Parts: sequence; structure tokens; C-alpha cells
Amino acid sequence: IASNNNAQSSSTRLNLAELSGGITDAWNSYLDALEANPLLIKSITAGVILGAADLSGQAIQQAILLSSSKEDDVASTLDMTNNDVTTTSNSSVDIARFLRFAVFGFILQAPWNHFYYLLLDGALPPTEDPFTTTTAIKVFIDQFIQAPIFTVIIFGFLGVLEGKSLDAIKEQLDEDYVDTMLANWKLWVPATALNKAEEVE
Repeated sequence: IASNNNAQSSSTRLNLAELSGGITDAWNSYLDALEANPLLIKSITAGVILGAADLSGQAIQQAILLSSSKEDDVASTLDMTNNDVTTTSNSSVDIARFLRFAVFGFILQAPWNHFYYLLLDGALPPTEDPFTTTTAIKVFIDQFIQAPIFTVIIFGFLGVLEGKSLDAIKEQLDEDYVDTMLANWKLWVPATALNKAEEVE
């Protein structure tokens, strides 16, 4: 029995080593592809990540709706008050929404970030010390100039993909833009500061 246990343990360690080696090889292949075709690989990566993030968000939304329906018996109320919520709760996946976010990542998010950061780092190269005036300037430019502009573009891009009119997009901006930027700054000002601080020479 001890011999069998030792054999199983050795086999498990071997399988884990093979798995680890496979992951390492895949990651190195990804980095090689990223270096060879940075814009294309970034675009594919962003499309996959944003698409997957939306699917995760849909799963969470449906779990919340299902829980609420069981606890409070609100299904009939949702039918009468919100057709969009009802549609989401009755279908497993909103494919159109998933595709909008995947297309957004591939066509807009990745190319924008690629060229924007090339321009920013070209104008203000990373410094030897992590926290400098240059770091502060880059954070300010990123979060208080670039982010407000790009957020408007995001609203417009996704609105067009949804088939909204310009008036409808403007109305959504009037309703949601300020809250979106405040939420963005709470998360991304400190995150961007840390990220830029790590870009040392």
C-alpha cells in the first residue's frame, strides 16, 4: 500500500510539473507573440477579457435576480415594470451585449491604449525613481484629461453598437457621465499612480 501511495504521489508531482511547464510555455509563447505583433495581440486579449468580463457580469446579475425572485417572489413585478430586466432573467446569455463588449475591446480599447501610452511614455519617459513629479504629471494627464475624453468615446461607441440615436447617447451621458467618472477616479487614480511608479528605467 505504501508503495502504491508513493507511486501515486510521484505521478501527481509529475503531472503538476508538466502542467506548470505547459503554462510557462504558453505564457512565453504569448509574450513572444506580443512582442512580434503588439497591437494585434493586445486587441485580441482585450476582446477576450472584456467579453469574458461581461459574461461574468451577466452571470452575477442572473444569480442576484434568481435569488431575489425566490426570496421576494418579484418575478411578476419585473414583468410589469422592466422589460429589459425580464428579458435578461429569462435568457441564459445576452449574446448581443457580450459581442458589443468584445468588439469594443478589440476595436477601440486596445488600439486606444496602445497608441495613447506610446505617446505618453514618449513625451514623458519613465524615471529612475518611482515617485517623481513626472509620475504625478502622467497620472494627472491619464486620469483628468485622457479618461474624461475616452469615457465620452466609450459611451458613444457602445451607444452606436446598441443602435441608439445621438440624442439617446447624449441623454445617457447627461444621466451617467458624472457618476461614471467619480467611480473611475476612486479606483483608477491610485491604481494608475502605482502602475506609473513601477515604470522605472
